[in-house]
Amino acid sequence: MKNALGSLLAVGLLAVAARAQTVEQWGLFEIGLKGPTNGNPFVDVALSGVFRQGTNVVSVAGFYDGNGDYRIRFMPPQPGLWRYETRSNGAELTGQTGAFTAVAPSAGNRGPVRVANRFHFAYADGTPFRQIGTTCYAWTHQTDELEEQTLKTLATAPFNKLRMCVFPKYYEFNRGEPGRYPFERTATNRWDFTRFNPLFFQHLEKRIGQLGDLGIEADLILFHPYDGGHWGFDGMDAAADDRYLRYVAARLSACRNVWWSLANEWDLMKQKSDGDWDRFFQIIQASDPYAHLRSIHNFNGKGGRLYDHTKPWVTHISIQSSDIVPAQVRDKFRKPVIYDECQYEGNIANDWGNITAREMVHRFWLATIGGAYAGHGETYYHPQDILWWSKGGVLHGESPARLAFLRKILADAPQEGLEPLDRSTCGRAGEYYLSYLGNHQPAKRKFKLPVGARFTVEIIDTWEMSIVSLPGTVEGQCQIDLPGKPGLAIRLRRAP
Repeated sequence: MKNALGSLLAVGLLAVAARAQTVEQWGLFEIGLKGPTNGNPFVDVALSGVFRQGTNVVSVAGFYDGNGDYRIRFMPPQPGLWRYETRSNGAELTGQTGAFTAVAPSAGNRGPVRVANRFHFAYADGTPFRQIGTTCYAWTHQTDELEEQTLKTLATAPFNKLRMCVFPKYYEFNRGEPGRYPFERTATNRWDFTRFNPLFFQHLEKRIGQLGDLGIEADLILFHPYDGGHWGFDGMDAAADDRYLRYVAARLSACRNVWWSLANEWDLMKQKSDGDWDRFFQIIQASDPYAHLRSIHNFNGKGGRLYDHTKPWVTHISIQSSDIVPAQVRDKFRKPVIYDECQYEGNIANDWGNITAREMVHRFWLATIGGAYAGHGETYYHPQDILWWSKGGVLHGESPARLAFLRKILADAPQEGLEPLDRSTCGRAGEYYLSYLGNHQPAKRKFKLPVGARFTVEIIDTWEMSIVSLPGTVEGQCQIDLPGKPGLAIRLRRAP
């Protein structure tokens, strides 16, 4: 009787302690532990945590954060009581137990983004995610003042996803040295790829968290070719590559707004084989218990090629191309398609960085009509080389306001997502039609709608950001009068 009573008392005390420790579903729960500092804790110490809720068991890798601090981070996928136990080859780190309660998510916390309806995305709570992304490759490698300015700009911009590099970038318009590096140096001033710099990663995860507070997904580019041997982060050996991927996954997987991009222009990194990239994908897949979205980005110039996106560890297509033909890409890979780089609005000498704002908006609409998504970028000359595409700062172009308008159009579309219906129309057959006329300027447009169903008609000016509702309804074979100007779209919605 005493043993049974003791067990009941222990369970009761654990429940009380768990209520005292609460975190939101899809929030971040962290176990902080003190451990050994001798030797090289980054490679000598193994640490993990096992989290249990009934039959649901999640194993999570821990990591060393410097100064004797070890951490295990967990994102509870369901609400309720969770119990945990730590495991390690360090005596003071293993066998630590505890519990906490995951409570209902607050407003704005919709969980991580997943693939939905094969070609689209949704948050974990089922809310559709209509991607209007942008690119700021090296924004977290700038001064604190510039980074804060970037966040201030993003707070009023239309973007809900941002592509960014983990490693610093040494490239045109970005030749400076960052304030932090991902690795420590040896006594001979060489990089020690076995020792990470916790300050670098603490800064990175701070910025990822601030993006999350703004409702922005952080599409993390894990490797890139814009180093050219300057630091050598693009030429690490296999052991260093793999160690880096596991460390990043241990630190960041519990952040609900993380996406994994294995590389930007992966096919320019000639020192890595196709087998290396397969291995990298599999490491991230195995190291991330929450299955965040995973993709890889291609070079679009001579010799460029797509990775085989049919492989099971690829969740969606991240493509670079100025030729928006989503139907072909969708049909080939049968996964969501994002034209993450369809060139940039700007005026620099490089052709990829001097399209007009109208052309940028046009390409977003072409992707939309094809049942895909597009990404924004901006590259206007600046006296201090502060180009949004690389360093962030402020936006100078005219496309963001029009993309905000498109985002509102997408938010008002059917929850299942827009599917291509013909070369210029997407929607849900029999219920919703969105037809984009692009650079054409007809004075009339014919439609063949379901017989017996009535539809309201709206004329959308994608540049002037206006919506005009026409009186009455149409049905069957009909003809709609138009202003006869480019950049128009027509929205037909089935009347009650």
